[in-house]
Amino acid sequence: MGTSQLLLGVLFSSIGLGYFIYGKKQKTIVPFLCGLILMIFPYFIENTGLIILIGAVVSAIPYFVRL
Repeated sequence: MGTSQLLLGVLFSSIGLGYFIYGKKQKTIVPFLCGLILMIFPYFIENTGLIILIGAVVSAIPYFVRL
């Protein structure tokens, strides 16, 4: 694991923690699940471009999907 992958993992995990806490307090499922995904996925992906792509897409989902 390189430095860029580590820093991107920290970045997307911190965004995920924010979504997770928000979803838990507001009792909304979309930010809650996106937060979980953002905190977990960097452990399984090693490609830097794929980390950026998945992180950006999952970070944008709560903005467009309101349930």
